[in-house]
Amino acid sequence: MRIATFNINGIRAAQRRGFEEWLRDREPDVVALQEVRARAAAIPPGVFGPYHLAYDEGVLAGRNGVAILTRHAPDAVRTWSGTALLRGPGEVHVEVTGLDPAPLARGLREFATQGRYLEVDLADAPITVASLYLPKGGLPEHLQKPGRMREAPDGGARYERKMRFLDGFARQLTRSRQAARATGREFLLMGDLNIAHTRHDVRNWRRSNQVEGYLPEEREWFGSILSPRTLVDVVRSRHPDTDGPYSWWSWLGQSFANDTGWRIDYHLATPALATSAGAAGTDREPSADRRISDHAAVVVDYDLDSFDPTPG
Repeated sequence: MRIATFNINGIRAAQRRGFEEWLRDREPDVVALQEVRARAAAIPPGVFGPYHLAYDEGVLAGRNGVAILTRHAPDAVRTWSGTALLRGPGEVHVEVTGLDPAPLARGLREFATQGRYLEVDLADAPITVASLYLPKGGLPEHLQKPGRMREAPDGGARYERKMRFLDGFARQLTRSRQAARATGREFLLMGDLNIAHTRHDVRNWRRSNQVEGYLPEEREWFGSILSPRTLVDVVRSRHPDTDGPYSWWSWLGQSFANDTGWRIDYHLATPALATSAGAAGTDREPSADRRISDHAAVVVDYDLDSFDPTPG
């Protein structure tokens, strides 16, 4: 089963740059999308081809939005807001409310309607798949230096917001993983986590210790959600002790040409599912003028015949 995650940085822009061709040529069975950035009615007709769409567009116009594409209609869909948009191939989207999500962990309520998290139970495999767009954040107040920042100093507000999210999401993630286990399913979290975990995940890691996304406390949090018994970083398990493969490059300058990137897009899987992974990496385009997004898709082939699902 080929499963991908892709921060497309706007579905309409991604379509113009070749998203439909990527989807057709790579033939993934499941795709988690982040930053869809469109109201459901504005999603280009036919852009998702023969796939079923589950989508949480959120309430922030032109921002965020997470989705999951599947070949078969999912058995269940869950969002933090309790509302999702569902659409089969060639159909008009249907808004579904009252999805009865699990109680949110403390600290996540402020993010519930922002279109940051959606999960589905696959109909054709014993797996719960989640798509996450984690806040980018910012610098703590003591590291903010006017004139040396792209954004205006905010007294650490964006940093504190991200840390609140991380604190609550760690608990929520445990709940989701355990809920999947209780129903005999593996759990796979995918998405843009906006954190590079180790020095192998940032090309210029020595200069990034005071950059959001590579702060020591962010990296420590990332390590805390991983273990051989809970969740495994699938791509890193297949590429140990090597730089990259990166999944994000700035649009500016020669970052892409020089492969000056960050690895911030992940497959985090329960151990049995992670062990079944074969080919795993990023679909880095051959040249800057062929980029679909500032991110690359992260694609993993899972051999579902080779793993023993978690017992219920």
